[in-house]
Amino acid sequence: VHGDNTYLKNQKYLGMSIAQKIAEIENEMARTQKNKNTAYHLGLLKAKLAKLKREVIDASHKAAGGGGAGEGFDVSKSGDARVGLIGFPSVGKSTLLCKLTNTESKVAQYEFTTLTCIPGVIHYKGSKIQLLDLPGIVEGAKDGRGRGRQVIAVARTCNLILIVLDASKPMIHKKLIEKELEGFGIRLNKQPPNISIKRKDKGGITVASTSELTQIDDETIKSILHEYRIINCDITFKCDGTVDDLIDVIEGNRKYIPCLYVLNKIDAITIEELDILDRIPHYVPISAKDEWNLDDLLDKMWEYLDLLRIYTKPKGQIPDYNAPIILPAKRNTVEDFCLRIHKSLAQSFKQAIVWGTSVKHNPQKVGKDHKLQDEDVVQIIKK
Repeated sequence: VHGDNTYLKNQKYLGMSIAQKIAEIENEMARTQKNKNTAYHLGLLKAKLAKLKREVIDASHKAAGGGGAGEGFDVSKSGDARVGLIGFPSVGKSTLLCKLTNTESKVAQYEFTTLTCIPGVIHYKGSKIQLLDLPGIVEGAKDGRGRGRQVIAVARTCNLILIVLDASKPMIHKKLIEKELEGFGIRLNKQPPNISIKRKDKGGITVASTSELTQIDDETIKSILHEYRIINCDITFKCDGTVDDLIDVIEGNRKYIPCLYVLNKIDAITIEELDILDRIPHYVPISAKDEWNLDDLLDKMWEYLDLLRIYTKPKGQIPDYNAPIILPAKRNTVEDFCLRIHKSLAQSFKQAIVWGTSVKHNPQKVGKDHKLQDEDVVQIIKK
């Protein structure tokens, strides 16, 4: 175990590129048996790996944002939410995009390099959802080959990721795509771990936890913090955290994005196979070319995006039910609603009158901090 310092001092390691260093550490981790004695060593390697991957993520942001002329990869964010379609080539992403958005994306075997990102818009329940067909994300995106990095940078801005899988092919694809996204700091269908780190000027590292930590010990926690040059801090675990959770919290650049696995081409498999696949969580079976089950997919997308529809009511008129204001369920106050319409409205706001499930009396006068619910009707009264 103590051999890891000499291994890192090795000149060969220092002369490598980031991609080579990542590969080297991943090999070292694969060679190391997992048991109690090696947990400390593996924890350190994981921390080193996360630091290297952060450099790649930062590079990918630069690539997506400042990608010089002729790159053409930035798609401006439009609509109320953004959904990314990710999958291996020829699993039917383009067909799905055409059927859901009526966008003409030529359905053919695209070469990975020629295609930028094709956006389409789904109109659903009065909202506009931007759907992005992200090209071949898996071809060595981790090492920053091809367009992979920029694709991942766009994926990090999505509110929901749809991983499109071919139902007739095995589930290895699912694992590969998950690994690729995890490597870039995207956490699928997870909540941020409940670990807080308070830095201080002196006094060393104090570890506290509300429940027993079964997957990580104090020594490993301290060594990972030292690896990040955090020498004085109070760290509190309010969950049974793992090494990965701790590294995620220290890195702080993780994106927690909901994800649906879309199993396309179910017309090619038997009912029995479909029953087995049905046990996978977060999963929707469809057939894009036959348009089977697309309405269920849209319902699920709406549920995972967690959006609210709020209707506006001008004074003395009936509410406008055709064009709701769409708010994320996490930012659902009357003030958020005002800002969504226009900045000036929040400044000249006096009070709001609300009809709907969020109030006890219909109608009811409320202030800026009142939390709205789906399909409320709101009338704003200015100063």
